[in-house]
Formats: sequence, C-alpha cells, structure tokens
Amino acid sequence: MKTLYALLAATLAPPLVAAAEPWGDADPKNGKEHHDKACIACHVRYYGGDGSKMYTRDGRLLSTQLDVLQRVATCNSQVKAGWFPEEEAEVAAYLNQQYYRFKN
Repeated sequence: MKTLYALLAATLAPPLVAAAEPWGDADPKNGKEHHDKACIACHVRYYGGDGSKMYTRDGRLLSTQLDVLQRVATCNSQVKAGWFPEEEAEVAAYLNQQYYRFKN
C-alpha cells in the first residue's frame, strides 16, 4: 500500500523545474545541425531565399517556447526526420535562440 501511495504522490507532484525552458538544457548548436539537414529545403520551397522567413514572417502562430517545441515535433513527424525527443528539443532551443527569443 505504501508503494501505491508513493506512486500516486509522484504522479500528482508538480514538476520541480516548472519554470525551466520546455527543452531543458538541450544544445542549440546540435539543433542547428539537425535544422540545417532536415528543415531548410522545405522552408525554401515555401518562402524562397534561405527559408528563414518561415520564422520571421508576419502572422506567425508561435508565441511561446512550448509552441516552438510542439511545432518542431509536428514538423519532425511530417518530414519523417526521425528525431528523438531530445533532438527535437535541440532544434527548438536553436530556433528560440536564433529567431524567437521567447522567455519561459
């Protein structure tokens, strides 16, 4: 019974890093490498040039760090990049550092 209570308490407890960035300590440098391999070609098809207008255009729908992470996960699935969640986090960290600069 004690084990059941411990599991229940752990499940209901608030995360200890609730104020931290959604991608934790992911390395933006690695994220840039993943981004350059899997994202640029698609973005160039839609926006031309170097594709960065995808991030800087008027009317963009992302407004939080979590939005960035969710968008990266969606794109990963759509283009079948095969990234693990840790790699998605690296790409999100890179994009936030390079373009969005959203605060947690």
